[in-house]
Amino acid sequence: MKSYICAIGTANPPHKIPQMQVADFMAEALQFNEQETRKLKALYRVSGIGQRYSVLEDYTRRNGEFTFYPNTPTLEPFPTVQQRMEMYRKHAVNLSEEAIRQCLEQSSVAMQDLTHLITVSCTGMYAPGLDIDLVERLQLSSCVQRTAVNFMGCYAAFNAIKLADSICRANPEAKVMLVCTEICTIHFQKHDEPDHLLSNALFGDGAAAVLMQGLPCKEVCLELQSFHCDLAPAGKSDMAWHIGDTGFEMTLSSYVPDLIKKGIKELTERLLQGLKTTISEINLFAIHPGGRRILEVIEQELGMTRDDNRFAYQVLRDFGNMSSATVLFVLKALMQNLTPKEQNEPVLSFAFGPGLTLESMLLKVHYAKV
Repeated sequence: MKSYICAIGTANPPHKIPQMQVADFMAEALQFNEQETRKLKALYRVSGIGQRYSVLEDYTRRNGEFTFYPNTPTLEPFPTVQQRMEMYRKHAVNLSEEAIRQCLEQSSVAMQDLTHLITVSCTGMYAPGLDIDLVERLQLSSCVQRTAVNFMGCYAAFNAIKLADSICRANPEAKVMLVCTEICTIHFQKHDEPDHLLSNALFGDGAAAVLMQGLPCKEVCLELQSFHCDLAPAGKSDMAWHIGDTGFEMTLSSYVPDLIKKGIKELTERLLQGLKTTISEINLFAIHPGGRRILEVIEQELGMTRDDNRFAYQVLRDFGNMSSATVLFVLKALMQNLTPKEQNEPVLSFAFGPGLTLESMLLKVHYAKV
């Protein structure tokens, strides 16, 4: 039995914010002096990000005009976890619905045909949760089978895809919708340590929905071939995600690219073991753009070119890092650029997250016979 990614839909909140405008907000919020501001802006300029999206309009405003953060010089009293979760709940269902509807518009599957719903997020939680809100909003069957994949970080889409793959292989009639929804920008923390400055420079908001089936769709789709994951325990403290008193606190060390570089070749070799494919035969890539430097070290280690990684750079530039949704944005861009001449071509995909976890999967381009 097989499984296929048949369609991907994406959504972003309305506030599109130029990267250097975010830098201005951060410098003011952190009360940086001229020298500190200059260094911060240098970090933002080399990030590879041109713009990001946020549910918060405050990032486009100056202090005194905020609607979420306090209009005080120090932003005190700083928003609580409860206030941030209220913002998450307000926006998560809308973004998820938009991504799912866009996804289904690309297929012949109707909303009522969905048999399974998988929700993915690490930036907000509540119960009854996003899954039940979507069942009600989309008028899905109350019997639709629901699973939530929570708090796993940037690689969580792979876990959802693995779950959907197992469902589809067990039941070829299954029609699984998975949606990754991340509202990262509500978790800004006022810390001036390098790790926090780096994470504040990268993350944006977005949602991506994927339709998976046990049978190929009528046009182009991606057939799931294999998965492999690994841990690099030496990086356990370099990428972490904890719930603090004033929101979710990200630790993202500048050493992460070096840790990924050490493990990526072995991860790829293990993924391809037993398959009739070598890295030199792969020309299509969908890599999670955790940051510009991560993409560069993977290219160096696997002998890739920047053009091989063009979809990842494009997503990083236009959206930033949206945690679990990001790699699905990359897969969508890749699928939109496929042609029939790439029939049966392998696609290699990676994502990384807390642990340090390294996830990989191999897919194959499938075109329906005309």
